[in-house]
Amino acid sequence: MKAIAVKRGKEKPVVIEKPRPEPEAGEALVRTLRVGVDGTDHEVIAGGHGGFPEGEDHLVIGHEAVGVVVDPNDSELEEGDIVVPTVRRPPASGTNEYFEKDQPDMAPDGAYVERGIVGAHGYMSEYFTSPAKYLVRIPRSQAELGFLIEPLSITEKALEHAYATRSAFDWDPSSALVLGNGSLGLLTLAMLKADDKAYESLYCLGRRDRPDPTIDIIEKLGGTYVDSRETPVDEIPETHEHMDFIYEATGFPKHPIQSVQALAPNGVAALLGVPNDWSFEVDAGAFHREMVLHNKALVGSVNSHVRHFEAATVTFTKLPRWFLDDLVTGVYPVSEFEEAFDDDDTTIKTAIEFGTV
Repeated sequence: MKAIAVKRGKEKPVVIEKPRPEPEAGEALVRTLRVGVDGTDHEVIAGGHGGFPEGEDHLVIGHEAVGVVVDPNDSELEEGDIVVPTVRRPPASGTNEYFEKDQPDMAPDGAYVERGIVGAHGYMSEYFTSPAKYLVRIPRSQAELGFLIEPLSITEKALEHAYATRSAFDWDPSSALVLGNGSLGLLTLAMLKADDKAYESLYCLGRRDRPDPTIDIIEKLGGTYVDSRETPVDEIPETHEHMDFIYEATGFPKHPIQSVQALAPNGVAALLGVPNDWSFEVDAGAFHREMVLHNKALVGSVNSHVRHFEAATVTFTKLPRWFLDDLVTGVYPVSEFEEAFDDDDTTIKTAIEFGTV
């Protein structure tokens, strides 16, 4: 079967041939439909994130997948089910308390492998196998864009954890700021717009000049675009307002520190970006004082689990079709896979198609 992989010492993905996998006990065989491409894939390809499976000279990439079950292999799944796989699996050394408690998304770095990212082959191949418990059924109507369920699930978890930090009192956020106007940031903005809690004001921060398709989407969603080159995060309250909720999806190390100044009293910021090391001067007293005197919170969130994927399938139905059409700027066959990895100002979200339902 064909697969798309990155090889050791290389910084461009290639198409390789691999044997079609055979499902083991408890696993199902899935025929891949589409696999999304995101910033993590670019980081893995460049060697800045992730790692190869032990003893392997290549890593099959891709973690945002949707497929159809072709062999349930005595699992609770049925042939023809449309499924989306979760990402984390037990490490090569074996299971641990996080997997035994069915909380793989809460395992710390080193206590897991992630398919297509670190230590385990991903889903960018014609077929893949997975334990059935890590395959989430989705409606057949979502098969075409099912690769968006994984990134939606990431935000579902971040929101769950953000609200959990405010569960000790009556928290009714009305303003929200998304840091980052990439595909994850735009998906999150659309989710907040569709949220039953109905945020009164939404903002999205980026570093792009007009005209730009992401700015068009932000404004069509009713959000306000903030150019970080003109207005840094900690100065946003001066030009706009303090924020009840901030969602950080940039990996820019200053943003969490600046977010504390931008938060309203009782506000919370969810941090999802994974930065490189960078030392800079911080007024630790002001930071500490803001956190304590105004009851603010920062929460880190990464990966997601089955319930977040299930919640994402519900959220997906609330997103307007025009938004999905504008967000996904290209779906390419394997023969044109390089185009899915183009990264220019016209590209927002792409995917590679291995087959159709």
